[in-house]
Amino acid sequence: MQASYRAIAPGDPVRLAKKTSNLFRPRSSSSSPGLAVSQLDGVISVDPTTRTADVQGMCTYESLVGATLEHDLMPLVVPQLKTITLGGAVTGLGIESTSFRHGLPHESVLEMDILTGDGDIVTARPDGEHADLFHAFPNSYGSLGYALRLRIELQPVGVYVALRHVRFGDLDELARAVDAICRDHAYDGESVDFLDGVMFSPRESYLTLGRFVDEVTESGLSAPSDYTGQQIYYRSIRERNRDVLTVHGYIWRWDTDWFWCSQAFGAQHPTLRRLWPTRYRRSDVYHCIVGFESRYAVLARIDRLRGRPGRERVVQDVEIPVERIADFLRWFDGRVGMRPVWLCPLMLREATGPGSGLQWPLYPLDPGQVYVNAGFWGMVPIQPGRSDGDVNTMVERSVADHRGHKSLYSDAYYEEDRFYAIYGGETYRAVKKRYDSAGRLLGLYEKAVGGR
Repeated sequence: MQASYRAIAPGDPVRLAKKTSNLFRPRSSSSSPGLAVSQLDGVISVDPTTRTADVQGMCTYESLVGATLEHDLMPLVVPQLKTITLGGAVTGLGIESTSFRHGLPHESVLEMDILTGDGDIVTARPDGEHADLFHAFPNSYGSLGYALRLRIELQPVGVYVALRHVRFGDLDELARAVDAICRDHAYDGESVDFLDGVMFSPRESYLTLGRFVDEVTESGLSAPSDYTGQQIYYRSIRERNRDVLTVHGYIWRWDTDWFWCSQAFGAQHPTLRRLWPTRYRRSDVYHCIVGFESRYAVLARIDRLRGRPGRERVVQDVEIPVERIADFLRWFDGRVGMRPVWLCPLMLREATGPGSGLQWPLYPLDPGQVYVNAGFWGMVPIQPGRSDGDVNTMVERSVADHRGHKSLYSDAYYEEDRFYAIYGGETYRAVKKRYDSAGRLLGLYEKAVGGR
């Protein structure tokens, strides 16, 4: 890695040389060779006794989960898509249905080997010489350095995950239920190990409550469901009150249809679904299709030929305090109108172990506060007199009005001063100066907003 770093000419941007990305914001092309990370894609070791794993930065969660499940363990938080890397989830954030118990992926990191912008490799821990880099690394998106190795905590698993889909006709009622479950880790007499939900409309929303079980019969059903074939997971939420999946099937329940977004490619049409090979019904394939569209604007050309208005891509994940989530969702449904919306509750971890109870200055959430992540992904027509980006800008303003935060994996439109006021600019600049003194790595604002 250091040799690869030195091979990049001074003045050229330093990037990772990788073929795939889970980002949804534009990046300028570069002739720079990039950092050679292709061999940093594995699990180094899993320790069942300490429940920890040493993992290379470019290892995908698909590979990581495969290795840990062999020991009846899993990462504390597994983002929904198979090709998200551990290093990417830590430097760029991630979330899933265990986040109401375990926070975000970076909160289970015990230490990291990081290649800094100055070309040094340092081991960063919650305390010690490089604690400043450890704390500032989450949400820095590679602008402070790249994680080469991470040691993370793991948790034991059951054999199956029993699900209960609870319908709510009122968003305020749903918010109260989320708040109670996040604090009690139980609902209606049943323990809750996993918690997420879907809003199909303001009058029809669901919380999906999951718990580990070792026998299928503990779920009240006779066999686990399989959503890698003809059945589609998100539709089942409305169709059945209870369900049960293998742990592996539950972890990747959203990946097969990219939540519900595979519908845009025809993958949910019964006939085409039977013809579409299972191995190609997965998020990275859909992402490649979106990348092709971004490069060649096929849909935009078809829209113009048919006299339709252009469309704006609205792909966002935002964290809203639970007491404001109902108001935000009603505003979003009325002003933007995209359905469904994914809901994923979140609390920072309690200060009970290494890496927990820390402040993360580049994505400063309040300890003890229950948040709900709202995820919405799709396209909306550009209204007459409006411009591409107006809806995203409107969403950013509403998130601020509701005292929330917005993830930076997708398009952002903030002015620079406002951006750094939200995302820990003072701390960021100090850490950037210490570990990237020559500015070899692109800045966070340039990456997240400038599209570089």
